[in-house]
Amino acid sequence: MTDPTRILDHAHIPELPNPYFGKVRDCYDLPATKTDPARRILISSDRISAFDRALTAIPFKGQVLTQMARFWFDRTQDICPNHVLAYPDPNVMIGRRVTILPVEIVVRGYLAGTTSTSVLTRYRAGFRQMYGHTLPEGLRDNQVLPTPILTPTSKAFDGGHDEPLTPDQITQQHLLTPDQWDQVSDYALSLFARGQRMAADRGLILVDTKYEFGIDHTGRILLADEIHTPDSSRYWIASGYEAAFEAGDRPPSFDKDVIRSWVAARCNPYTDPIPAIPEQMIEATSRTYIDAYETITGQTFVPDLAGETPLARVRANLAPWFV
Repeated sequence: MTDPTRILDHAHIPELPNPYFGKVRDCYDLPATKTDPARRILISSDRISAFDRALTAIPFKGQVLTQMARFWFDRTQDICPNHVLAYPDPNVMIGRRVTILPVEIVVRGYLAGTTSTSVLTRYRAGFRQMYGHTLPEGLRDNQVLPTPILTPTSKAFDGGHDEPLTPDQITQQHLLTPDQWDQVSDYALSLFARGQRMAADRGLILVDTKYEFGIDHTGRILLADEIHTPDSSRYWIASGYEAAFEAGDRPPSFDKDVIRSWVAARCNPYTDPIPAIPEQMIEATSRTYIDAYETITGQTFVPDLAGETPLARVRANLAPWFV
């Protein structure tokens, strides 16, 4: 049975300034000083989000996300600079404060997904022209695409809904300059290629992933938010892919598709109340996140049980940052 005292369902800390509470992360902005740039505190809660809303909380999910993002940030900084400055707590990252670009970059290597913007959902609806690409007829669910493609969407803030974009729309609407689009496209495809190679070495398939980029005070484009976590990415277990594909089944995965699929089968997840998610599914999802961390990183996951609650521990570790 899940211990509710070990769940970080929110990180509302009144001692910290300029809060922004997202679907999964609770953030605070720190002003620039004579010695430090403007910074953002990003606290990964245990909330799980899909369909533009929080569904439930998954024990230790926030720690897994932060530590897995740390693993990938460390191993991709030669490709793209990132915003990371420090990790004062297992659930917390301090980053340079950036202006997030209004385009979310999603790279897809397979015809997969369950959301309204996924290529599989749109392909099933009859679309062959999407995101500036033309997909061939006759593709099957979860089939590998001829080459990985960029499927950008508008970056919806304050819980809004992302919308598909083409490269021409991005530049014509002045969401990004042509040079910015070229830069983030190159970064995204190179990061995805690195991620796929490293995942394959661990017996996994990196199916698709999203990247968020921002501009710092010098005008540099930095990779922000997270990278190649089970929240931002879809991972399949390579050994089970072929059999599942031939049978027309969903391949075994390391991501939140299990809960997404369960919810989508029981309601319209964009408009209806979310049904109560069974305890056993919550516990199984927690185990999936931990298994994903251990499989992808090759490291043993050690939950941090310090403090009376995770929030108490986070507040104690962030005390030096209070203003």
